[in-house]
Amino acid sequence: MVGEWVDKYPEAVKKIYEAGHEIANHSDTHPKVNSLSYDENVEEIKKCADKIEKITGKRTTLYRGPYGEYNNTVVKAAMSENHIAVQWSLDTLDYNGLTGEEMWARINGKLTNGSIILMHNGTKHTADSLDKLIYNIKEKGFNIVTVSELIYKENYTIDINGTQKLVK
Repeated sequence: MVGEWVDKYPEAVKKIYEAGHEIANHSDTHPKVNSLSYDENVEEIKKCADKIEKITGKRTTLYRGPYGEYNNTVVKAAMSENHIAVQWSLDTLDYNGLTGEEMWARINGKLTNGSIILMHNGTKHTADSLDKLIYNIKEKGFNIVTVSELIYKENYTIDINGTQKLVK
């Protein structure tokens, strides 16, 4: 969640959290984080985490930078705030107004174990497409889990694309 969205919709944040969904940090103001300094990145993460914690009582531990931006500064800033930086592997392009059928066509055949699917709140068809997408994903034999259940938390490196690799 973006901190500015949290400010506007605190009751929605509370409802989402109380429904058992994992909430992650997506910055406070949704800036181009690759252009920010280390301290500015830390501040974006900290402010958003503070806002979410004030509502839920729980600190976020996952961070995804806006626009998929990702570099060593962003990762180090996230780590300094006890967050793991994550990326997505499949983009539904829901922010372009695609229908559920069009979103499914984009990800069908590309799903693999460990896929993280990018979707957004407040887009035209995302909410009304979730039941169909979840059904189709399960029909393909995949389980849907939280990002925290999916990622490595220790003994990993992250490649240039944001993909975790287990260190052996």
